[in-house]
Amino acid sequence: RHAPPGRDAAPGRDAAPGTGEDNPPMTAATQGLPAEDTATSLPRLLPRDGQRPEHWHAHTARHGRLPYRDRRGDLIGDLSAAGLTGRGGAAFPVHRKLSAVLDAAGKRRRAPVVIANGAESEPASEKDATLLWLAPHLVLDGLQLAAEAVGADQAILYTHVDRRNDVGRRLRQAIAERVAVGADRVAVQLAEAPPRFLSGQETALVSHLAGGPAIPTFMPPRITERGLLGAPTLVQNAETLAHVALIARHGPRWFRQVGTAAEPGSMLCTIRRADGAPRVVEVPLGMPLKALISDVRADQAVLIGGYHGSWLPAIEAVRLTLDNQSLAAAGARVGAGILLAPPPDRCALIETAAVVRYLALESAGQCGPCLNGLPRMAAALTEIAVGRQRGQTQADVERWAGLVTGRGACHHPDGTARFVRSALITFAAEVSRHQRGQCTGTSKRPFLPIPHGSARTEEDWV
Repeated sequence: RHAPPGRDAAPGRDAAPGTGEDNPPMTAATQGLPAEDTATSLPRLLPRDGQRPEHWHAHTARHGRLPYRDRRGDLIGDLSAAGLTGRGGAAFPVHRKLSAVLDAAGKRRRAPVVIANGAESEPASEKDATLLWLAPHLVLDGLQLAAEAVGADQAILYTHVDRRNDVGRRLRQAIAERVAVGADRVAVQLAEAPPRFLSGQETALVSHLAGGPAIPTFMPPRITERGLLGAPTLVQNAETLAHVALIARHGPRWFRQVGTAAEPGSMLCTIRRADGAPRVVEVPLGMPLKALISDVRADQAVLIGGYHGSWLPAIEAVRLTLDNQSLAAAGARVGAGILLAPPPDRCALIETAAVVRYLALESAGQCGPCLNGLPRMAAALTEIAVGRQRGQTQADVERWAGLVTGRGACHHPDGTARFVRSALITFAAEVSRHQRGQCTGTSKRPFLPIPHGSARTEEDWV
């Protein structure tokens, strides 16, 4: 279990390049999380000692060399049998994406491009930054194996290379280590993602890498058919590729030793508790949420899935498990594995309004739902939060949330509408208090993270 290297890390504590000494992570005991379960071999993705990044020799000592197969498509069957789904939030079956790219490459007779997406532009998440910091070679292994599986001749690692305690330096060092030993069959290009919420969306990512703006594009065609510069393109989340590297080594049956039958495997979660500091923990899918949020009071609320996720009352959340099958009954999804519980002295309604304003300003502004719907929802939610709502304000928010869903160029409006609707339901009592000029929050210090330097007005966005 690990404290991430990101924006909350204390300055000046990082070691000199190449020493491998870093901020010591929080342990399971100090976090109040379950201790490592050796029977199910967790953690799988991150270094077991949790004290330093795994450089090339430590990585190969633990995992062995890359298990190349020397044939296209061979790995796809194992990924299908493993039941691996994307860990970036959508939970789409990985084998189907690879198969689509491989098929498109055969039809078009053009070599594909594979992209590891480590942008993680969701402000509440730190899992990918932590993984790239501590175990970059596992992600790069998965990138190479995916390239072999679809016959790609170009591989790109896309992330915020100059942020989060200089993750970029770690990655450049890891790539250089691999070049020195000839580990990679496809040269890896490190590409920088702009600091925008939508920069990790796969069509926005492809647009940016092609020299255009980092905004989503309308489909069809899908990028698996015609992506970067017209080539079939595979975009996979960084954690997903790390799982690919492990499945290639240990097989589908090993992967399914943890998780549920419908949703096998483990995943990295970012947990923020009362002090606001993020903690990254690897857990099996299907784990009871009460084990992850054991210190949350029954009268608090929990945000599951991040800023495109859902608010749930803690008393309801603790009855659920961390898998989509369980969470769907409550209108929630695992997403990128984010669990937040604002402390009792914060007004979650005010916090939500601030985030929705951020999401509205971070939209691409190219389709009706983002250009008109999200700003109106943000303004109305602010009215509710400050106790100035009109008689129709809440009804307007509900109506706009319905109008924007399913009509955007990407899922940004859908996710924002989900976030807003869940807040109005979960914080209904707080909405009534605000109508009477009251508020349960006693601290004005923000809890939900919003990036420094993000747009504050529409003029800033332009």
